[in-house]
Order: sequence, then structure tokens, then C-alpha cells
Amino acid sequence: MLMRTDPFHALDRLTQHLAGVDAPGTWSRPASMPIDTYRTAGEFLVAFDLPGVDPDAIEINVERNVLTVRAERRPLNLGEDARLHASERPLGVFSRQLLLSEAIDSERIEASYDNGVLLVRTPIVEEAKPRKVAVTGATGRKAINA
Repeated sequence: MLMRTDPFHALDRLTQHLAGVDAPGTWSRPASMPIDTYRTAGEFLVAFDLPGVDPDAIEINVERNVLTVRAERRPLNLGEDARLHASERPLGVFSRQLLLSEAIDSERIEASYDNGVLLVRTPIVEEAKPRKVAVTGATGRKAINA
């Protein structure tokens, strides 16, 4: 199971948006990045939305049971004669921390980046996967889900 470590982040982000203060993220106060999470029979998958981010500007760390993803979107380098007329794409630093359960095998976490989406695969340890348990009784054996 994956859990967010900052329960007030969404409220803080909404307050900033309503106040018109959508400032770019900095290293001391990074902005959030949207995610989707999925579970299959053998792993959790987390998709981080990072369009326009250079793969070299993405850092992934796992310490104890906390997965931290940090990324930086830098302005385009179009030369000295290019002048910015409109800026709607957020720049700066983005970060997200997820609390990993004990059922995750943190030694085998893998990540890939394609089309602006960072996909982090977190395998589930064998002991935590669903299994069937045989029940014996007077009338014979019967398998049930545990």
C-alpha cells in the first residue's frame, strides 16, 4: 500500500491557487507533481506526471520505507534574442514523497521515463502476495482464498 506523507499538501496547494500564488517550486519549497497509482498481482505502479523534464534532472531515492522523487523543469534555452511573451508552464523544482508499506521489496524498485511520464515499479514481496490455503475437515479438503 502506498500512502502520502503530507496530508495537508492538497489544502495548501488549493489555498495558493485561490490566492493566485502559483509560484514555481524551489529546492527549499518544491511544488507537487500529480500521480496515478495502480496495483497488479505482483507490483504497485506509480505514474508521475513530469512533461518537459529532462531525465537527467530526475532524482529517485528510497530511504527506509519512504520513496522520494525530485525533478526540476528548467526554462528552454532558445538563445539570447528569444523573448518570453507568455508563461503558463510551471518551472522549478517538483517533489513527492510516498510512504511504502512493508509489503514492498524496496531493493527491486525500477523506474522508466517516457513521453513525460515517470513510471516507478515497486514489486510486492512474495510473503505479501495473496495465496490459497487448504482447509481439511471431515468431508475432505476445500481450498479457500486467504
